[in-house]
Amino acid sequence: MKKANDYRVDKKITLKDTEGAKISELSEEELERTLRKVRKKLGKLQDTIYAHGKYSVLICLQGMDTSGKDSLIREVFKDFNVRGVVVHSFKVPTSLELGHDYLWRHYIALPQRGKFGVFNRTHYENVLVTRVHPEYILGENLPNVTSIDDIDAAFWDTRFNQINNFEKHISENGTLIYKFFLHLSKEEQKNRLIRRLEKKEKNWKFSAGDLKERKLWDDYQRYYEDAINRTSKPHAPWYVIPADNKPAARLAVASILLEQLSAYEDIQEPELDAKTKANIEEYKSQLNNE
Repeated sequence: MKKANDYRVDKKITLKDTEGAKISELSEEELERTLRKVRKKLGKLQDTIYAHGKYSVLICLQGMDTSGKDSLIREVFKDFNVRGVVVHSFKVPTSLELGHDYLWRHYIALPQRGKFGVFNRTHYENVLVTRVHPEYILGENLPNVTSIDDIDAAFWDTRFNQINNFEKHISENGTLIYKFFLHLSKEEQKNRLIRRLEKKEKNWKFSAGDLKERKLWDDYQRYYEDAINRTSKPHAPWYVIPADNKPAARLAVASILLEQLSAYEDIQEPELDAKTKANIEEYKSQLNNE
């Protein structure tokens, strides 16, 4: 099985190099069986992180439509205690959110110490969708942007610096950050969109807008590649996960999280204080004699 380093972006990458790549020789049944073992270990580790209470874990998921983000969240975190994980799916900003800076809604959604937070679509939408559709920036009502002409290369440089600073700040204050790009091939997206149309129970997931965005595929790929290359840092790495095979992608993400989080030797369940430990038998006796 591949290790985290096989997916981590440590140098400049080209997304076409991993598009549609096969990442496992295991059968679907073997992948699902292995995932059950890995996520059980992850669930136990989550309990330890919760008890330890000094780190929070932020998991960022990005990918084109139909890349499998929702089902990955369902399958990878199935054995987590619900009190220890919170999922946020970021949609089009509301009027309240647009009344603040673009990172505000992400700041207030960050996980507290001891908990996992999963961002299903993330703060990176602000340098992805908005680069493909720069007119969306006008809705932020920024003082230095009065027309699309004001949204130049310097604007994006500043925004990337802000995102890097945001992640550096939360990392330095105890948030462990793992960013996953589910890298779907254009052909597989086509197949999945067709399945949404063919299966009645999946129809609700389809929108005509999906086809409109699909026509902008090359733009999205270019901007994803740029964003990943600009923001993959040691404290907030990107992992590019080939996503044409959903079970394999889920196992890859779960395995990376388990491998990376298990490396923190300081994450241990807290020990009882000396006085409580010394009186355990007395406390048991009191309870048994009630």
